[in-house]
Amino acid sequence: MRPRGFRSRQDTLADCLLVTETHDATGSLSSFIAGLPKAELHVHHVGSASPRIVAELAERHPGVVPSDPEALREFFEFRDFAHFIEVYLAVVDLVRTPEDVNLLTYEVAREMATGQQVRYAELTCTPFTSVAAGVPIEAYTEAIEQARRDAERDFGLVLRWIYDIPGESGLPAADATLDYALHHAGDGLVGFGLGGPEIGVPRPQFQPHFDAARAAGLRSVPHAGETTGPETVWHALRLLGAERIGHGTTAVQDPELLAHLAAEQVPLEVCPSSNVATRAVATLADHPLRAFRDAGVLVTINSDDPPMFGTTLNREYEIAADLLDLDASGVVDLARAAVTASFAPAAVRDELAAEITSYAEGAGL
Repeated sequence: MRPRGFRSRQDTLADCLLVTETHDATGSLSSFIAGLPKAELHVHHVGSASPRIVAELAERHPGVVPSDPEALREFFEFRDFAHFIEVYLAVVDLVRTPEDVNLLTYEVAREMATGQQVRYAELTCTPFTSVAAGVPIEAYTEAIEQARRDAERDFGLVLRWIYDIPGESGLPAADATLDYALHHAGDGLVGFGLGGPEIGVPRPQFQPHFDAARAAGLRSVPHAGETTGPETVWHALRLLGAERIGHGTTAVQDPELLAHLAAEQVPLEVCPSSNVATRAVATLADHPLRAFRDAGVLVTINSDDPPMFGTTLNREYEIAADLLDLDASGVVDLARAAVTASFAPAAVRDELAAEITSYAEGAGL
């Protein structure tokens, strides 16, 4: 029996396909989106491991996770939410060495660049998990930094990192993540985040950590308002100094909060398929994306944990286009919004913005 509030990967994919059928009938908007240069701001490191990457890691570490493609496909068809968590943690457990970290990072970059036309990405990493698995933080840092350099050389993809506190692990994890950010960071680190479950993990306890990270020049990008109410978003803004909000789904329940987000142009990192899969919203038709747009809130479109939720960044753009009734010009505006909201170096932002404009002009827009 499925626990209350859970939607399986198959349910979510079916919902997404219903949304994209109209566009796929002509193929024009889908093809335009597929070629559109993009930035992605809310996507998780291990959560981006596709079956191809997982199979390679599973060959390195035989055990629970199968490496056979057919068996792996069945493994990813989670039965309920508890099984989804089991699958996710099993994949996390495959990342045991610096070589695994490097492989994961480089191959995720390959798929972003070649499959989704991502030119810039801020990848949310949770070094606490890898260090707990036995990878020294120095080796972890070198592994992701080498992958970052190689990805830019090989694919033209600029990667940056957000170091993420796993909130469920409490203050010890926050202390460790801050130490990694302040004393063991490579050149790619730009942000400090907070993820994991929101229920039972109050945001105020992490204020000293965010204060210290911000004082060191890192940008504040906590998850908030995904599975708890608007007050969590207020805490992220007022106590953690959030410059962007991960998800922020329940902000729609508070008109004052919407007005504040719009007036201050605090971007929301919106991940529609993820929100349906986790039951942050019941269906895509119930998603508050249109309400955010109508309130003047700056929104960006992202994929979160794409293989886990049976989606891609391209599909998330198709879903957003449907929910917002956008044509190709409107989709271009979404791509530009992600560039504006990014923490990319000015030269990278300018180059990507120019590439988006050139692509749009080439399509006659």
